[in-house]
Amino acid sequence: LVPLTAGGLSLLRGPNWIGHPPVVPTDLDSHFRYVSGIFFGVGVAFVGCIPDIARKGPRFRLLGALVVTGGLGRLLSLVMVGPPGAGHLFGLAMELGVVPLLMLWQRRVERGFAQRAASSPGPASARGR
Repeated sequence: LVPLTAGGLSLLRGPNWIGHPPVVPTDLDSHFRYVSGIFFGVGVAFVGCIPDIARKGPRFRLLGALVVTGGLGRLLSLVMVGPPGAGHLFGLAMELGVVPLLMLWQRRVERGFAQRAASSPGPASARGR
């Protein structure tokens, strides 16, 4: 829900909604909304994994890797420029803490599904699922 909410609000309202002055440079606003669109799209793609999470491992891991990479960029900013506001620190915790844990959880679900499918008789095991 975080990428959908934050990405959607950022797309629609620009950087103003996170406390920046009403007028920011045009190029900064453009880039902010571009990155927000990518963030929103990642959220939509994560939601698309939910109905069949046990079989969406490659997609889920790719999306997770994108989020972790963004978190590493945010961590680099923290080291080089200084700590951001609370909302961005929350994002950092999500990107480098929660998302990797979700990736591990999804992998566990995927393995459990594969083991159950391999050990159960019937069409699923005959197809190698």
